[in-house]
Amino acid sequence: MSSDLLEKSYEPKEVEKHWYEYWEKEELFAACELSDKKSYSIVIPPPNVTGVLHMGHALNITMQDILCRYRRLRGDNVLWMPGTDHAGIATQNVVEKKLASENTDRHKLGREKFIEAVWEWRNQYGSAIINQLKRLGASCDWKLERFTMDEGLSVAVRKVFVQLYKEDLIYRGNYIINWCHRCHTALADLEVEYEELDGHLYHIRYLFPESSDGIIVATTRPETMLGDTAVAVNPDDERYQDIKSSSVILPILNRQIPVITDSYVDMSFGTGALKVTPAHDPNDFEIGKRHSLDEIKVIDDDGKMTSDAGKFEGLDRFECRKAVIKALKEEGLLIKIEPIKHNVGHCYRCKTIIEPNLSKQWFVKVKPLAQKAIEAVKDKKTRIVPEMWASTYYDWMNNIRDWCISRQIWWGHQIPAWTCEECLHLVVAMESPATCPGCGCSRLVQETDVLDTWFSSALWPFSTMGWPEETDLLKSFYPTSVLVTGFDILFFWVARMMMMGIHFMGDVPFKDVYVHALVRDEDGKKMSKSKGNVIDPLNIIDKYGTDSFRMTLAVFAAQGRDIKMSEKRVEGYRHFINKFWNAARFALMHLTENHSDLKFDSISLPDKWILARLKNVSGIVADAIDGYRFNDAASALYKFVWHELCDWYLEAIKPCLYGNMGEEKKDAVLGVLQRVFHDVLILLHPITPFVTEEIWHKLPGTEGSIMKAVFPADADDFESLLCDLSSEPKMDIIMEVITGIRNVRGEMNIAPSVSLNIILHSDNESLRSIFSDNEDIIVNLAGLQSITVEKPGIRPRKAATTVIGDAVIYIMLEEVLDFAKEKERLEKELAKLKNETAALVKKLNNEDFLKKAPDDIVEKVKDKHAVLLAKQQKLISNLDKIKSIEAE
Repeated sequence: MSSDLLEKSYEPKEVEKHWYEYWEKEELFAACELSDKKSYSIVIPPPNVTGVLHMGHALNITMQDILCRYRRLRGDNVLWMPGTDHAGIATQNVVEKKLASENTDRHKLGREKFIEAVWEWRNQYGSAIINQLKRLGASCDWKLERFTMDEGLSVAVRKVFVQLYKEDLIYRGNYIINWCHRCHTALADLEVEYEELDGHLYHIRYLFPESSDGIIVATTRPETMLGDTAVAVNPDDERYQDIKSSSVILPILNRQIPVITDSYVDMSFGTGALKVTPAHDPNDFEIGKRHSLDEIKVIDDDGKMTSDAGKFEGLDRFECRKAVIKALKEEGLLIKIEPIKHNVGHCYRCKTIIEPNLSKQWFVKVKPLAQKAIEAVKDKKTRIVPEMWASTYYDWMNNIRDWCISRQIWWGHQIPAWTCEECLHLVVAMESPATCPGCGCSRLVQETDVLDTWFSSALWPFSTMGWPEETDLLKSFYPTSVLVTGFDILFFWVARMMMMGIHFMGDVPFKDVYVHALVRDEDGKKMSKSKGNVIDPLNIIDKYGTDSFRMTLAVFAAQGRDIKMSEKRVEGYRHFINKFWNAARFALMHLTENHSDLKFDSISLPDKWILARLKNVSGIVADAIDGYRFNDAASALYKFVWHELCDWYLEAIKPCLYGNMGEEKKDAVLGVLQRVFHDVLILLHPITPFVTEEIWHKLPGTEGSIMKAVFPADADDFESLLCDLSSEPKMDIIMEVITGIRNVRGEMNIAPSVSLNIILHSDNESLRSIFSDNEDIIVNLAGLQSITVEKPGIRPRKAATTVIGDAVIYIMLEEVLDFAKEKERLEKELAKLKNETAALVKKLNNEDFLKKAPDDIVEKVKDKHAVLLAKQQKLISNLDKIKSIEAE
């Protein structure tokens, strides 16, 4: 603790750097593996090693840090487990681009050298996102930092794969997968992003054998018809009850295929007849299985047509579409083309249009795992907050499909499966087998595919703590307390962690899942580089400081409501940080020594009131953070600091600090002042860690870091702060009186420097006592010359009035206000407003403007019109008051 005064202005950059280095040096983020304290743990949603800090990260990390710093202040043993994800596809893409710039590629390097190149890249650039999280103030236990490809996690991944395979929950087989021709890998359903595009619905006639009649099918992908192995109709469709043939001729290729019935077919779509291509559509694949249809793959892994496509072999899939349409027209089998809008799947990484493709892949049977994960949420073993996301979780889990976990890339956990070249025996094992257990052959080839990145991430809550070893970390911190995440990875990650945690640990991975909303731009639009509306958190931090940014995120982080972010909002909370800094600087000018002993016998009404408000806000903050209502905690602190502490209390005690009211009273005020700043620093710390640490070290009576302080609600003497239960209503009345007088000043255009005389009338004796006992406060804060408190009598002349409860306040204006000048001023102002309003009314009555102007512009004009009308009414009211008073 230093007694030096704070600098005149708060400069965040150096303060943030200094205190973050201090926290790390003092190991203040460290968790104890074994402790008598209550355990509290969070695993960080691991950002991609390729990533840079964006608004979603900033919100997510800020919320987690608030929780962790808060729980440390409540005395918990806190573990915030950090780490990064190897991001298989994304990282491989980055390194492949780098190799391309060096005129080489992974195939020239070979797998082993390529993996070395990726590790080299990771070691050079992989810490960038971690350093950015530190800029946000993230108080993770960095010595425990994990990476989904590090040695310990690799062991966990292999063990899980082998065990699931032995339990018949992992299998390999042909299945329709989402294939990206650019990334050259399979994608999970959740890795496909759908975009509404303009397309066409092609109506094609499939002729009956030896007939000019046939069945018309409708498709958006005519190139896939080359792989058709049936046409399906709904058995309840009356249009096809009497069809002439049990088969049709596939156009162009002239292959005979059966007509089948299946209840899956949507009778309302197209013609009600469905071309079935089992190798290129997931639903057709299921139909094919039910009817034992052939699976003909006509598009290869490069997006080119195969030999089964006949004369179209070698064409790109979209070039083939044009060629097929041309051929159909020439044969007279293209009936019509309709424009449609439809959702088209794209790769979430490179945005290439994906192709459903038949492929041999590795899958997890998730139904048995999903059921227990569903029951865990229903039984409240894991609570999803806000609760509305629970139904979304149930919907997805109840309709879950087997999870394709193999990826055709090189960067990732290579699947621990080997095939014997001699007898084709498949071996799945923890260690590389030397010989085939089937025939003894030593020629074993490992599966080239790697596991989906989400497979290793699904183990994150327990693999990061040392599983499969039974570590002290696991004993102390599993299951974790809460997972803070965005709704966009509720299925990618949260559901899979639930399934894996329950299966391998016998318990849920987290007790709570807090699902936060999106950060959008100031107009509520999703941020994207293409729109040019992305706000860079690091630029915001550089400009306004981390604490201002964190406070903004917290204030607007209401459950279930997206955040509209703008620089103006952050600038506004920079003003809050500055106001608090200046208030602390004022306090420290007077707190030149330790005044930690509260002298309750000598404290005044404002002292009792601020202590009561301090206890109140402490309870609100604790309750709000415990309930993940970050906005309620931040808003309550904002109100307390800005309005109650700065606007009222500090102003109320200035006469005592600067006047001659006696040392005893001054000491009592200083004791309260020190206690208030001591506690409010602690309350603010989880949200604004840097500025609070800086001020804490200047405050007399403090030792060490604020991170080791005790949360006010847990202090032994906190109940004694409510030393006078009547202080709040009494002070509320005083503040209402002062506010009423200030409002009259504003309405009558009376300068703050002009001292006023007032008379207070009330029949209520206790109310009169409150006014009399606190005349000095009212005189000081309302800028008065005198105050007279009496029972109701003759109404004073030339006085403005305001009513506060059972009291009437008369503000004497006869010697203060030039009524004629004030009337003239108000009338001029009113005339100006009427002209402005008339111009807006003319615009709003203009039909061309209403039709042609953008909706947001029209709304702004309407809003401005409403504001001007309200101002007019206020001016008219003030003018009427002046005339009425003048007439007395």
